[in-house]
Amino acid sequence: MRELVDTFKALSDETRLQMLSLLLENEELCVCDFVGALELTQSKASRHLRYLYNAGLVEDRREGLWMHYRLSSHMTPQKLALVDAFAQAVGPEKRAQLQERLTQWLEGKGDARCTS
Repeated sequence: MRELVDTFKALSDETRLQMLSLLLENEELCVCDFVGALELTQSKASRHLRYLYNAGLVEDRREGLWMHYRLSSHMTPQKLALVDAFAQAVGPEKRAQLQERLTQWLEGKGDARCTS
């Protein structure tokens, strides 16, 4: 039961929901991609991503100085059901808007590495 409570707490923030929405559409994103797409500071993005990580919703990998995040491949069936319900609840329009913001960020970023 505690794990489910922690999951709901992790999903109770708009920024974390936006991050999850972006990860539903993209295999993996760097912290700097969340910074650019959601107009966050690096520390704020990292804090929210760590919250999702601690709830078992995302997993990370380090590449140099930067952390990259993806949806966790070890989610329990209950968490998978919540993420699926979340995807349905957000709807395609909002997910498309977030994806457009990310696409604009990635186009501006080009081949450059994260420098923020």
